[in-house]
Amino acid sequence: MSTHVSPAAGPDLSRRDPTLDLARVAAVFLVVVVHLLQVGVGRGPDGAIVTSRPAEAQSWFDAATWVGQIMPLFFVVGGFASAAGWASWTARGGDAAGFVRTRTLRLVQPALALFGVVAAVLLGGRAAGVDPSLIDAAVVGIGMPLWFLAAYLLCQLVVPVAVSAHDRAPRLSLGILLSATIAVDALRFSTGIELLGYLNMLFVWPLIQQLGFWYRDGWFDRRGTPALLAVAGAAYLLLGIIVAWGPYSSSMLANLNPPTLPLVLLGVAQACLLRVARPVLAGLMRTRAAQAVVFAMGSRLMTVYLWHLPVILVVSGLALLVPGAAPVPASGEWWATRPVLLVVVALVLGALSLPLARIEALGRLGAAPRPWLIGVAWLLAFLPPFAVTVEGMDAVLAVCGAAMYMAAVLILRTRSR
Repeated sequence: MSTHVSPAAGPDLSRRDPTLDLARVAAVFLVVVVHLLQVGVGRGPDGAIVTSRPAEAQSWFDAATWVGQIMPLFFVVGGFASAAGWASWTARGGDAAGFVRTRTLRLVQPALALFGVVAAVLLGGRAAGVDPSLIDAAVVGIGMPLWFLAAYLLCQLVVPVAVSAHDRAPRLSLGILLSATIAVDALRFSTGIELLGYLNMLFVWPLIQQLGFWYRDGWFDRRGTPALLAVAGAAYLLLGIIVAWGPYSSSMLANLNPPTLPLVLLGVAQACLLRVARPVLAGLMRTRAAQAVVFAMGSRLMTVYLWHLPVILVVSGLALLVPGAAPVPASGEWWATRPVLLVVVALVLGALSLPLARIEALGRLGAAPRPWLIGVAWLLAFLPPFAVTVEGMDAVLAVCGAAMYMAAVLILRTRSR
């Protein structure tokens, strides 16, 4: 039976870096902005509803993704937080099963509400005869960010083993994960079987998470700014070479699912640049305004991440009812409405997060279930977002996801006897 540690107990903040909290919030904010530019819902000259992805149609989009694809940095920061959380957990007598239980619950509980609402809306929309094109656009949009759940659940599962491997042989750990990443990419592109690329979920994101372990150990702190800039420059140079002469897309968004080697190079570069920017970020975090924003958004980050696309889609749909508020996607008028829509989405998310953020809180947990039950619950949590990543969201997956997530929460919150 796993050792019980209350998640409400205070974590060890002795090595907490507030600049990483700022980086995490900034990464999610950038994701919201990018998705706001990707969701085009409006009316054409004939009054018919038009849907598109305007940002991806722009000539500058691929180049912009080299900066805007910020998710590797999120996993670097997550690796730092996970290693610190694991150290704090074990210092209080916790074991691996209990750690995986609490980390899984923090992801599953807010996602359960999303799957439930999406299932109800999709089934209700079809029954009410809503325009199928709008439902299809909504389904694609809502499912777009759910790959993160599968990837982050996997990373949290391996934290105890990954930290142990890093402590024993940090270079060997990176080398094995990097070699496996390259091998999977080679197998995928040589055979043309795209599904093989999803094996890299086992290697790419855990590898980038390991960079966060190195960040916490102070490896980046011990390098001066010129050295860090040189490493970042070399990573971008190598990225350019493998994109120009290799099988990879020039769009870092296209390299996201299945995950590929370019994301690792982006992670290295972004980790270096984050450390270079640390003095500036630390100065910013000494201001009350930055502290307030980071605290307000950081305490409900999963809610913002999971719900921002549904909110964008709902607000865009409601704009169709207001004359002139939903111009043709990608038109000059459409681009001009983006700042206004961002403010509206932010206000709606803020109001929505008040009740939903409570779901993120674990509250008081009793003794953990048996480890094999925690494993079953983790699998129930992993399969729905992974299926959405591979196949795309639909009503069946939404309903199955809601049922499986409910089962996972019930298992994880059940006290052992």
